[in-house]
Amino acid sequence: MFAEAIEVYSSPNRAHCEERAFVLTAVGVPFEMMESPQGFSLWVEPANAATAGDHLLHYQQERRRPARPAPVAAPPLYEQAWMGSALYVLVLLGVGIAISLGLGRLDAFTAGELNAGLVRHGQWWRAWTALTLHLDAAHVTANIAAGAWFGYLAGRLLGPGTAWALVVLGAGAANLIEALLAAADHTSVGASTAVFTALGLLAAYSWRERHTMQLRPAQRYGPLFGGVVLLGWLGTSGVNTDVMAHLLGFAVGGLLGAVIADPRLQRRWRRLPQWLGGAVALGTIALAWLFA
Repeated sequence: MFAEAIEVYSSPNRAHCEERAFVLTAVGVPFEMMESPQGFSLWVEPANAATAGDHLLHYQQERRRPARPAPVAAPPLYEQAWMGSALYVLVLLGVGIAISLGLGRLDAFTAGELNAGLVRHGQWWRAWTALTLHLDAAHVTANIAAGAWFGYLAGRLLGPGTAWALVVLGAGAANLIEALLAAADHTSVGASTAVFTALGLLAAYSWRERHTMQLRPAQRYGPLFGGVVLLGWLGTSGVNTDVMAHLLGFAVGGLLGAVIADPRLQRRWRRLPQWLGGAVALGTIALAWLFA
């Protein structure tokens, strides 16, 4: 043992003492480890006592720091998301062409538009049939472009079937809410409610998913902020814009996205086949027109 020595660490546990001995060895501080009935201890020369104490204190503080959670890997993206958008385009074009050629019902707008008063009297199907009706080529083109893109992005995250089932059901629910809130003579048509439902679904789902990742606040809340900006930019401009429908569509989509992103729910709905969600989306529209 050193002629003059100062004890810098002691423990009844040998392993703990050996860990500190390794620290002193790594920083080049000479030491001696002594064993006694009370346990184990480390001794250094007085000239090295301060240095040894600093390194051992730093080591102890590092041990107390909670371990950083491992970053959560992003879930895989669905490669066939384009299929859902393709069907969306086909449905809107199909209904538009059928009406322009005089196929099916000649009074399609009278039977299928969202009429708040009639919805309140039980004609619930109008909340969905109205999504497929458009006033002119510019109207349907704008909704096809925006809806196909937002739906594609949502389909990449949730799967095309799941995403479009939520969009169709959510957009119909938003139209029903609008019918309850609007004046009895209020009427509207167009898939723009579905467009903003898809945007809200995408924004809220991405925001909730990022809570499990080690990201800066700007990255974590970016999707939600971006969704709100797009809502304000696209959803409030133009003549005869149904702002209430856009706001309600975004709100309902956002609610669905936030709920469906819950990890416990994810484990369940990810087991469902995507064709089932697609069948729900198409079946809802077909059933609404059947009732109309």
